[in-house]
Amino acid sequence: MNDEAALQVQEPVQVCLLAGKIMLQSGAETYRVEDTMTRMADALGLHGADSFVTPTGILFQSGEADSAKLIRIVARTTDLQKVSAVNNVSRKLGNGEMTSEEAYAELLEIERVKPAYPMSMQIAAAAISSGCFTLMFRGSLADFLPGIVCGGLGFAAFLLLHRLVKVKFFAEFIASLLIGLLAVLLVELHIGRMLDKVIIGSVMPLVPGLLITNAVRDLMAGHLVSGLSRGAEAFLTAFAIGAGVAVVFTLL
Repeated sequence: MNDEAALQVQEPVQVCLLAGKIMLQSGAETYRVEDTMTRMADALGLHGADSFVTPTGILFQSGEADSAKLIRIVARTTDLQKVSAVNNVSRKLGNGEMTSEEAYAELLEIERVKPAYPMSMQIAAAAISSGCFTLMFRGSLADFLPGIVCGGLGFAAFLLLHRLVKVKFFAEFIASLLIGLLAVLLVELHIGRMLDKVIIGSVMPLVPGLLITNAVRDLMAGHLVSGLSRGAEAFLTAFAIGAGVAVVFTLL
């Protein structure tokens, strides 16, 4: 393959890889990432392209005669708005409404966009949802305020520790430990009544609901490696949350 042909193939490959990277980092299922990359490759003329996606990496080959490209995924979060934006780019490519250069530029812009919700709003949402979860689990009205306080402070601690330590499971363990201690303190001060309901409602924002859902969907789609790895990550997260609360009850 001459240099000009190599450059012509390289750009569509970079478009597909960048799209897959954004989707995987934003919480998309692995089978959805593979399907989107394959559809974009077909729209860009890379017929016969194939991809293999795991939660920590993307392997993509544009054709049998070309070498495979690998992207390592380190950080993963939840930003479904970016997933939707990449799918929109894929649809435009498939309909012929966008060139590869325009698609690559738009994907770069999507990657640069900061999270839609600032940290303060995330903490406020976690606090309010914790209070509502406390009531949903049949806590009393007196437990609503303790649920808000414990859930908000616990989630704030998780975000802060995750930025400092970069170890998600440690951050979740300390956050659940803090939630347990705060719940015990508030109940002892007679601000709350039902300790178990306050703790259960407050740890709900830390529960790996998206991980569990994606693990099941990947397994149902036949992606056993991704499904099992996401399931293991969800199990470790649940273990960290439970261990933090268990330490509090052990110390009492």
